[in-house]
Amino acid sequence: MINQFRNLNPINLLILFAYTFFMRMAIFADLPPSLQFEFLEPYTKFFIQMPLQNTFSPAGNVFFAGIIIFVQAILFNRVVNNHGLLSKPGYLPALLYVTASSLFMPFLILSPTLICNFLMIWIMDKFLKMGKSLNAIMTMFDVGMIIAIGTLIYFPFIVMLAMLWFTLLLYRSFSWREWISGLVGFLTIFFFVGVYYYWNDNLSMFYKIWLPLTNKFPSVFTINYNDYLVLVPVVVMIVLATLQLRENFFRSFISTRKAFQMLFFMFIISIVSFYTKPDFRLYHFLLCVPPGAVLLAYYFSNAKKRWFYESMFLILVFAIQYFLFV
Repeated sequence: MINQFRNLNPINLLILFAYTFFMRMAIFADLPPSLQFEFLEPYTKFFIQMPLQNTFSPAGNVFFAGIIIFVQAILFNRVVNNHGLLSKPGYLPALLYVTASSLFMPFLILSPTLICNFLMIWIMDKFLKMGKSLNAIMTMFDVGMIIAIGTLIYFPFIVMLAMLWFTLLLYRSFSWREWISGLVGFLTIFFFVGVYYYWNDNLSMFYKIWLPLTNKFPSVFTINYNDYLVLVPVVVMIVLATLQLRENFFRSFISTRKAFQMLFFMFIISIVSFYTKPDFRLYHFLLCVPPGAVLLAYYFSNAKKRWFYESMFLILVFAIQYFLFV
């Protein structure tokens, strides 16, 4: 399977489509009686009415989630290939994106983070282009607006603002205009949101939007480790990929080094942003899939022993299916 997807063969698109729904057969085999799709945050519903909660049947919900994952995988694959993050172009990024998006049952249904991953991929593309542009002011402004749109859909997306400055530190020499342009783009969207709240005499509700930012990062976690055993092969692959990346780090192009450092920060920020939503759900960690899938694809793109990397991938697929069914 891995060897097949190392090449840019169009037939891989058909295999990928079938694979996307193969990875969802556990939920299709035992569909819940109902699935709700909360598309927007409550503060956004105040001025945008989109009654999608009960629009889809359970089967329709899972089906459209699968279609969205497939489309995102193709877009993600194109971004990775266009920026030369792997040794050679292929469909490995798309394959690993679909695989990582199937790790847990909540990943298989429509959710706000699933929609936000379109924005994550878009932001990745914008950041990766930054090293080639003479002026990053408009790029930062655009990314700030994208983050604001994501925040309207899912509040923890606001923490991606930190990526504006991490990325500038990696790619650019200091320019105060570039450092504030992203924040200006973000505030532009929320300025109009605030105006709408003001016109409707609900400015106090607008202030409450920001209260989750004052939440304390939890010091105690209640974790059922059995629910996360599926991550064991993923962690092994990430460790192998990290060792491989370290070995090739100084032999890689400077742009590639910076790209992986940027993706590492994006991965970490995606994880820690859960603290801004006290009632967060497991689907939050779908935000980690785009940067994480690049690292997994890097390992499989550079692995040498076919019997080993093909076995590792089969173990991962088997583990995902096993824990989805049990």
